[in-house]
Amino acid sequence: MRTELFGVFGDRERFVQLRSPDTFDRVVSGESVTVGITDPALGEPDRTGIYRGDDGLCVVWGEAFPIRSTDDPTAKWLLERYVEEGVNAFEQLNGSYIALVEHDDDAIVVTDPLHSWECFFADGESTRRFGTDVAALARTLPSPTFDCRGLCEFLHFGLTFGATTAIEGIDRLAFDSALTADSVEALSRFVYDPSAFHYVEELAIRLERAIERRGQYPGRKGMLMSAGYDSRLLLAALPEIDVCYTLGTMRTPEVQVARKVASQYGAHHHTLLVNENYLSADSTVVQSTNGIRESIHVHHRGNTNEIDCRTVYHGLFLDTLLRGRFVPHDTVHLDFIDREFPLPRLDPDPNIPEFFATKFGFYPDTDRLLVDCPAIDADDPEEFLQNTIERHYRRGFDRAESRYNAMSLLGIKCKSALPFRTHLANRFVESFVAADVGLLDWHLRTPPEHRNDRTYQEALRMIDPDIFKYRPPDRPHRSYQLNQMEKYLRRKLPGIDAFGTPWPDRDRIYDENDLDQRLFPDRPDLHGLPPRVKLRINDARTWLDQAADVRTETPNGFVRTDPLP
Repeated sequence: MRTELFGVFGDRERFVQLRSPDTFDRVVSGESVTVGITDPALGEPDRTGIYRGDDGLCVVWGEAFPIRSTDDPTAKWLLERYVEEGVNAFEQLNGSYIALVEHDDDAIVVTDPLHSWECFFADGESTRRFGTDVAALARTLPSPTFDCRGLCEFLHFGLTFGATTAIEGIDRLAFDSALTADSVEALSRFVYDPSAFHYVEELAIRLERAIERRGQYPGRKGMLMSAGYDSRLLLAALPEIDVCYTLGTMRTPEVQVARKVASQYGAHHHTLLVNENYLSADSTVVQSTNGIRESIHVHHRGNTNEIDCRTVYHGLFLDTLLRGRFVPHDTVHLDFIDREFPLPRLDPDPNIPEFFATKFGFYPDTDRLLVDCPAIDADDPEEFLQNTIERHYRRGFDRAESRYNAMSLLGIKCKSALPFRTHLANRFVESFVAADVGLLDWHLRTPPEHRNDRTYQEALRMIDPDIFKYRPPDRPHRSYQLNQMEKYLRRKLPGIDAFGTPWPDRDRIYDENDLDQRLFPDRPDLHGLPPRVKLRINDARTWLDQAADVRTETPNGFVRTDPLP
């Protein structure tokens, strides 16, 4: 990858046995750890930095800055704070990062509280190694084998849960935790603590601060834009954005409204026309999934070369933190239209597995599990769904005091759309606004019934009263309920166009480009599966080939249980 961190709890000699230093921008060694980093933004303010002093070594990789201003580089500041306060120092670090600190010959690795960067690790030959690229880690193991549970979760849900990856012996660093040479230690930076305060006013203030502190990145600034709330927020709060990019066609309502909003704030607009490469799943795209999430979320993949800027902004994950994407709302069944209608209150008794099945794109495939795996404690996909979601939902109660916050936490841990930013970060200086600690604190302190569209829209109007001069095409009303009613009527009444979605029709693109024959010419038995499942199969196959660094064939098209070559 063009942006990567890889390290070992050991000396430089041990590092060289596993990876070539020539593949990194910098390789630094301490007394007990050696780490290689690659980042085009190395040395830029608030980006990847290295500091070595009398008290030890510090590497901060990604986007990071202290929560209070300082004249010192972030890596130097963090090392000094760690010497004084130990792991509590990480509570004062803001951004989207992986940080490594070595002091008194002991090293520790920590991700940001949102876990917006995954850190993976593996143990072999008495040396623990860690990094951001699972495929690179897999190639350091003597006999890596496929993890059938990880593959089964990925093919059914489009992601893996908990510490699971697609390779046995490689784990993900747990959410809000620290990695050492021989342990994983839980931290407590992300714990729900609902309280009463001025939710709207405080959110507006924190949004402006979060965006402002990320406004000084280098070069021409671009934004991947929809016609929704998050994009217009960034434009309103960040006048430095030069150009906005929207995926679609000139006639797409999403593009038409996005163009008006960009003009409203003085930014140029460029339409990324959907083409046959929208569902391209070559190795450069699938690499960003790390084998644990699906590449379908990399929406810009077919138009990356058209993005002409050095720094890229996006609103990924703001809806999850601020608008309660994983908080279920109650509904009432209207017999005269035979439809569920949303109510302005939380669901008092949500069906948690079914709720997440819809959010994650679960496909039951009632005949069989897609992977024959003896480690799966289920006889059919529905039981697999129930067992998997219930197990990981329950684990959230160590940080959440209610079912709604436990559900939010599960959605936050999974972050199914993360390949979108990983792919961007490998090509541009990318900023992850949602990882700001002020926004995380607002999320943790705001009761779930107040994390909704109404609160968010009121906060945006405080930032700019004209922010909804051009409303999103699929949300013409301020009321969520009215939007849903019009959405239903548009689908039913003749002669009136439906709202549509911000994203292209994936099933149509799949069929028009004859991807069954291009991806699975010798597997007609797969052709009847839903296109999204077939794309997951291709992701898994492509990524596992990449992890093995050779071409591998799987007899049943899904998984092989023998060691990777």
